[in-house]
Amino acid sequence: MFVVVYRWRCLPEHEAAFRVAWAEMTLAIREQCGSLGSRLHRADDGDLVAYAQWPSREQWQWSTATGPAVVRAREEMSRHAKRTAPPFLFEVLDDLLGPSPPRQGGANGGAT
Repeated sequence: MFVVVYRWRCLPEHEAAFRVAWAEMTLAIREQCGSLGSRLHRADDGDLVAYAQWPSREQWQWSTATGPAVVRAREEMSRHAKRTAPPFLFEVLDDLLGPSPPRQGGANGGAT
């Protein structure tokens, strides 16, 4: 497995549009290019950070030659946010992640 981490700076008034474009791109890449999906996070400094998983580095490299839906979504993302770092590339050595447990209670998972 191969992982890529992206980081963007986004003005608050552009965040909703960026997130829509990010979701469209992620779904298109998963469908058209064979990615395993992605998660979008907010860092403590406010940057948006995406963690994307791929079956292999080769599959990720191949994804740069994608269809029009992916190209449009990437262009839309770049209109709303700027990358703050080049992508971080990782080969997975050991994987102990599992599916998220079901949420209980409110947004904080029921913790008090």
